[in-house]
This record gives sequence, structure tokens and C-alpha cells, in this order.
Amino acid sequence: VRLVESVGGLVQPGGSLRLSCPASGFTFSGSVMSWARQAPGKGLEWVSDIYSAARTYYADSVKGRFTISRDNAKNTVYLQMYSLKPEDTAIYYCAPGRTWVLRGRGTQVTVSS
Repeated sequence: VRLVESVGGLVQPGGSLRLSCPASGFTFSGSVMSWARQAPGKGLEWVSDIYSAARTYYADSVKGRFTISRDNAKNTVYLQMYSLKPEDTAIYYCAPGRTWVLRGRGTQVTVSS
């Protein structure tokens, strides 16, 4: 299993950023895909899931601001983030079906003015 989160970056509060995560080594199209994040000094926090039929679920902390999507032809899951807040600062990870032991290296997202 291989997942490689795209480069994150520094974003001002209120800004937007899209993360992508190409995957390989498993049957992507039939798998739930998940995003999680880890803020400095805190544990891993689940952010969102997308099912193969495109049903989506979000943590309350990001609902209405983040959108998860997938492209099964490209074996890629995305996380579009809007209205970013300083508390969204974290390392973001993707993984199949909340199996975090398989997560990628992660990508740093920093929200700061």
C-alpha cells in the first residue's frame, strides 16, 4: 500500500487549499478512503471519509468547510479545504478506511497570518 499526500503549505486564515492523495497497492475503487490530521501536541483526529459510492462523512469541526472527493480512474482522493482557521493547522494524512497504520507520510498545513 502506498499513499503520497500532496504538498500542503502556509495559508492565511479564511483561505483555501486542496490536498490530493494518489494511492496504489490495493483496490482503490472499492475502498473507503479517509483523511485525518494531527495538530502539534495532539493525537490523530479523524476528518472525513468517502465511500466507493461517494457517500461522505465529516467531523463536526470541518463540516461545511471541507469537501472530500475521489477520482477512481486516477486512484486519488482529495480534500478541498475552505475558510481555513488557525486551528486547522496540522499534518494531514490519508489512508484506506481509517486504517491509519497504512497512512502516508502526511503533509503539513499551516494556517496563519
